[in-house]
Amino acid sequence: MANLLRIHVSCEDGRGLLAAVASCIFDHGGDLGDATFTRLGEQAEFMAVGEFPDHVEADEVQRALRDVPALEDGEVSVTPFGRDRASVTDGSVTHVVRVRGVDRPGLMARLAEAFGESGANIVRMDAEHRELDQRSDYHMRFEIHVAPDRAEACLASVSNTAETMSLHFQAEPAENAG
Repeated sequence: MANLLRIHVSCEDGRGLLAAVASCIFDHGGDLGDATFTRLGEQAEFMAVGEFPDHVEADEVQRALRDVPALEDGEVSVTPFGRDRASVTDGSVTHVVRVRGVDRPGLMARLAEAFGESGANIVRMDAEHRELDQRSDYHMRFEIHVAPDRAEACLASVSNTAETMSLHFQAEPAENAG
C-alpha cells in the first residue's frame, strides 16, 4: 500500500528550484501526482501530492527537503494526505474562463461565488496582478468543471457578474484551451 503525502514548499524563487525539489522527492521514492508550482512576487510556491513507499514517512521527506540548499530559508510542510489521489467528484476540466480588468477588492470572491452558485467546480485558478500605465490590471484564469446541461447558464451568469464589475470575460471549452 502506498503512503500519500501532501507537500508544500514556500521560499525565495530561484533558477533550478523546481528541479531541486522534484529531484529530492524522487530520491526518496516519491511519485508526484497532482502538483502546482508558481511564482508569487519574489516567492515561489510548490504544492503536490506524492505517493511514497510505505516505509517513507512524512518527517523523513520534510527533513530531506529542508536540507535542499535553495529551501534553507523557506517553509516546508509534509503531512499525510488522507484522501485518494483521485478526486471524489469529477475533477475534469470542461471549460477555461479568462477574466481581466482593473483590479479592486472583491473581484475573485464575486467570481468564485458566481461559479459556485451556477453549479461549477473550480478545478484550478491562476491570477496575476500587473501594473499598466498608472493602473492595476488583474488577469484571472479559471479551469472549471460544469455539467453539460448547466454549462450555458453557468457561463452566462459568470459573464454577467464580470460585466457588472467592468471586466472582460472569455470562455472556451477545455479541449480548445491552450
